[in-house]
Amino acid sequence: MKNIKKTDQQIYKLVEQEEKRQENQLMMIASENMASRAVLEVMGTCLSNKYSEGYPRKRYYSGNEFVDNVEQIAIDRAKKLFKAEHANVQPHSGSQANQAAYLAVLKPGDKILAMRIDQGGHLSHGDKVNFSGQMYNFSHYGVRKDTEVINYDEVEKIAMKIKPKMIVCGASAYPRIIDFKKFGEIAKKVKAYLMADIAHIAGLVSAGVHPHPFPHADIVTTTTHKTLRGPRGGLILSKIEDRLDIVNFSDNKSDKRSSSSDESASRRNPSTLLRARNLAQKIDFAVFPGLQGGPLENVIAAKAICFQEAMLPAFKKYQQQIVKNAKILAQTLLGEGFDLISGGTDNHLVLADISKTGVGGRQAQIALEEVGISINKNLIPFDVRGAIDPSGIRLGTPALTSRGMKEKEMKIIGQMISKIIKNIDNAKIKKEITSQAKELTKKFPYYY
Repeated sequence: MKNIKKTDQQIYKLVEQEEKRQENQLMMIASENMASRAVLEVMGTCLSNKYSEGYPRKRYYSGNEFVDNVEQIAIDRAKKLFKAEHANVQPHSGSQANQAAYLAVLKPGDKILAMRIDQGGHLSHGDKVNFSGQMYNFSHYGVRKDTEVINYDEVEKIAMKIKPKMIVCGASAYPRIIDFKKFGEIAKKVKAYLMADIAHIAGLVSAGVHPHPFPHADIVTTTTHKTLRGPRGGLILSKIEDRLDIVNFSDNKSDKRSSSSDESASRRNPSTLLRARNLAQKIDFAVFPGLQGGPLENVIAAKAICFQEAMLPAFKKYQQQIVKNAKILAQTLLGEGFDLISGGTDNHLVLADISKTGVGGRQAQIALEEVGISINKNLIPFDVRGAIDPSGIRLGTPALTSRGMKEKEMKIIGQMISKIIKNIDNAKIKKEITSQAKELTKKFPYYY
């Protein structure tokens, strides 16, 4: 970072401090991971200088010969990795990917059925403070009170009653397998689009460690960090053709027009063009010019590298280890007397109810951070406490697994977490756990 140091001491010092924090802390936030050196390096290249509004070979500015190739490689690799017919690599984030997916096939006020945020869903799945809840008419499904797994009977019952235009499946705090096939059956029954938001489980899905949303979903959105271990960004995958049981066939007759006439029509009447295009084209048009201007080609290059890394045999072993680690962490916490939502985990995260200890999620988060373990407070299903200080904590294994930690370390870390929560004000124990955390971070270096 010599040029940063020379140019801006303030920023240099803060970046250096953040790097040390990541080196010296056990990162257990389920949505965080450690990107490779190659991913990080390409984001700091001259690709950041280029404006490239549009898509490969169809740009509005000149000088895109090389970034066109970069973006096309990213598109091709994303399609191959996720077995997708179409890929848009331009969304800046997972939330923007969701926004574009909605914009592509819905109108403001259309009905959407998604998972409740307090039972595992995401802000962009219809929370009232989010654009999604303000723009669209959301209804929500949740989990069963007895098993704390998705209540598919409830999903179908609500869908049959409200007849949504779209059903969203996927979550940010759900530790079990999602039955995409069942969601697909329900969506077809009510003639709704099925959108799968796999932001948290994309790495697991790509490696075959979690069931795949295709062919059941029409649209799949994801981030490229989290379990996928790439740069912070978004991705939309989809089928090429639209669902004829949803869209009137006559709306698609103009798909045969040439790309040049498409561009001419878009300038005259963009809304007409949106109705005319197939699903893949609708998504592309929603991303640009619908929501974004110039894409971040340096980040798209990082996505391309991430997809390439995810196709290596070692990546599948890594994803398998993430799940093994999460299961051992869950078993350890259960052995320590904690209640786990749904009783365990099938993926990369564990959601623990710590209310029996008398400690709130916020207090646990602060105490654990003090000793070098970063987790996040989290609402649990049917939580009697509020979001500011909920009853639960969410723990993830992706970053620890990137450091090379395995089952043995998960058992140790689970016991460390238990000890802190059960002795929240004990300075001696905090000092002991701080020392243990430091030993683990030294033994397993920051970069894999």
